[in-house]
Amino acid sequence: APEEAASCQVPRWPWASILRVTILVLLSTGTCYLVCNLCFSQQQQLDSTRWDLAELQLNHTGSRQDPRLPWQGSPALGRSFLHGPKLDDNGQLQIQRDGIYRLHIQVTLANCSSSTWTAEPQRATLTVAICSPAAHSISLLRLSFHRGGCWVASQRLTFLARGDILCTNLTLPLLPSRNADETFFGIQWVHP
Repeated sequence: APEEAASCQVPRWPWASILRVTILVLLSTGTCYLVCNLCFSQQQQLDSTRWDLAELQLNHTGSRQDPRLPWQGSPALGRSFLHGPKLDDNGQLQIQRDGIYRLHIQVTLANCSSSTWTAEPQRATLTVAICSPAAHSISLLRLSFHRGGCWVASQRLTFLARGDILCTNLTLPLLPSRNADETFFGIQWVHP
């Protein structure tokens, strides 16, 4: 009887080895997929957030007939640039992607001192607004030059939509300083 038990072996299914190899391959493939997908999505997120920002300087010479301030952005000008947003033909900033943006502005008046201040404080203002399309038209910032004050500055977070055009208006006939350290405007996309 012991000899019969030794010679009678239960056949092993080859499926057990195949199953182990299959599970190992699936686990390895799944792990690689998850790691690669995670790395790619983080890189894509970093790439997309770095391109929607602008730092602009004034593009103005001579007297003003239009309350809108024209802007320009180019590394050739010094510290100004555009990555994502564009400038229209009038020097107004056009948004290319929906999202929440941080906008900032500073405007200093040219040839201004507290002794030469002549404008009425209530009427001397700088506004930043969505001026186009008309359906989105709204004032985002309204800053007053108070008596003796030759500059205003502010920032805020706001939602902007693709196609929105931002206008910055300065009370006529006031002249802004062309110095890039004194007059600048910018935006940065911070969240979808």
